[in-house]
Amino acid sequence: MKKYLLSFALAFMSLSVFAQSDYEKVMKENIAKIETAKTPEEFTALSNNFHRISGKDENNWLPFYYAALANIQKGRLLMQQGKTQDLDFIAGVAEKYIGAASHVAPTDNAEIHLLSKMMYSLRMMVNPQQRYMTDGAKATEELTKAEKLDPNNPRIALIKAEDTYFTPEQYGGSKVKGMEQFKDALAKFNAYTPKSAFEPNWGKAEAQYFISGAKK
Repeated sequence: MKKYLLSFALAFMSLSVFAQSDYEKVMKENIAKIETAKTPEEFTALSNNFHRISGKDENNWLPFYYAALANIQKGRLLMQQGKTQDLDFIAGVAEKYIGAASHVAPTDNAEIHLLSKMMYSLRMMVNPQQRYMTDGAKATEELTKAEKLDPNNPRIALIKAEDTYFTPEQYGGSKVKGMEQFKDALAKFNAYTPKSAFEPNWGKAEAQYFISGAKK
């Protein structure tokens, strides 16, 4: 009987190790695509992939986080193309994943607050004049929370730089100040080490893109 129990235990351990190995492989593959995706369809596929991954480990905040990020990046891409009609829906999907990530994250998390900031900014861009005092104020609040929790986070510096760079001067923005902030963000990226292979590590290429464009 003991032999059967031992065999069962070993088989179960082998299956668990295999499942964990498979999970890690799929996570790494999809995380790598976050910064290479270039179309709304690719971001939708990534969101669906992370949704499926989250079903394998509902107590892990990272698949929910990346599903939210994929939707936000999809929305940001559509916004750049002047297609704002679907931003409310996309932000709503992202908000659900952010809520799921917050529910299982071990502590108050700067990365999740930053996603919330980006989500509210998407909503604001549907009608900036009408929503500046609502969604815009919530975005500012979430960014402040994120920076207070993790002041050296390079993604926070990157998003702040974007806000400064793209905000008209009459509303407090400045391309010159924004460019300096992009340089500060890049310096933070160069000094940054993620806690694990799966922890958020996106954004450096974007900072480099803005800085390289300024040199041309």
